[in-house]
Amino acid sequence: MSDSVSGPLADLRVVEMGQLIAGPFCGQLLGDFGAEVIKLESPGAGDPMRQWGREKPHGQSLWWPVIARNKKSVTCDLRTPEGQDLARRLIDQADIVVENFRPGTLERWGLDFERLRSSNPGLVLVRVTGFGQTGPYAPRAGYGSIGEAMGGVRHVIGDPGSPPSRAGISLGDSLAAVFATLGALAAVHNRHLTGRGQVVDSAIYEAVLAMMESLLPEWAVAGYQRERTGPVLPNVAPSNVYPTKTGEMILVAANQDTVFARLAAVMDRPGLAGDPRYATHAARGHNMDELDELIAGWTAGFGTGELLGKLHDGGVPADRIYTARDMFEDPHFAAREAIIRLAHPDFGELPMHNTFPRLSETPGSVRHLGPELGEHNTNVYGGLLGIAEADLAALSERGIV
Repeated sequence: MSDSVSGPLADLRVVEMGQLIAGPFCGQLLGDFGAEVIKLESPGAGDPMRQWGREKPHGQSLWWPVIARNKKSVTCDLRTPEGQDLARRLIDQADIVVENFRPGTLERWGLDFERLRSSNPGLVLVRVTGFGQTGPYAPRAGYGSIGEAMGGVRHVIGDPGSPPSRAGISLGDSLAAVFATLGALAAVHNRHLTGRGQVVDSAIYEAVLAMMESLLPEWAVAGYQRERTGPVLPNVAPSNVYPTKTGEMILVAANQDTVFARLAAVMDRPGLAGDPRYATHAARGHNMDELDELIAGWTAGFGTGELLGKLHDGGVPADRIYTARDMFEDPHFAAREAIIRLAHPDFGELPMHNTFPRLSETPGSVRHLGPELGEHNTNVYGGLLGIAEADLAALSERGIV
């Protein structure tokens, strides 16, 4: 790498193509742990993520500085032969390529895997799509929401009396990116053993499906179809949200026998733990509604802070339903530096989540926010590829970069 960067992936160079979330979030994760991530963007427009987000102070996205953090931005028109040639030259010096175009796009641009690895045998090509590179649905356009529906999670999110709900985040895209990252690192490890790269095929619907626990055997073996259950776990109690005297809701999870006994003691109702209606996991699940009603009547008699103090002191897992404001005010978030702040030219100090998971010897880091469009053209094209300044200026005038 050209930069002096620490982190467990500091010896890897990544070329990120594609846009929005599913591919770029994979690039963000790799960059968080030290990889050099060179992001290729269309000249003039760049990744649409530069414009996404509900709130845009100063007319700028608050999403872009996060998902593009630690990356270098170079402009490259991949729809032109000259742009494709630039991409191939960059990929020749890369360890990993990440793309999330519809299947067949790279092939139309002359960037198919066989051609790329003919000059770079160790290349790992990470391909993130809605439905994968093969199968009858592969050619379809596929956003994360469709993958969430097909993978099963949309059907089980929400209240029983309402239509299927969205999780409130781009869950399918993000899961596909996490699995893509896992696949990339597994492929790089295998390259150490064989010297050969390979294709990582991460489909959004399959990434969602992988999180669906025992949904498939429940239907195939027991004939049980999971449905929307709101905040509860079916037949697992108590695990629900409960009201407080101050009008807030807290979540209490005391479904294990020993933990329920501790909850009963905190409620000054130790006898509940031996009551045949609640003494066992199965019994509590069978009598979930009446148990939830009993607990809700008790929690409603206390303010949130006092109630949580009692539950925590008694060893009962419980907490408020956090909002962003709660996270900024929470001492545990502060002590573990879960939220970091970086300087931004317009926003001042910009907060965002730190890198996770935490490595004791080679932790990840956020070194800089999302770059300006084409900010690293000279650094990458001139420094890495050795393109003369005059030639680079000519490419810029023609809209290639």
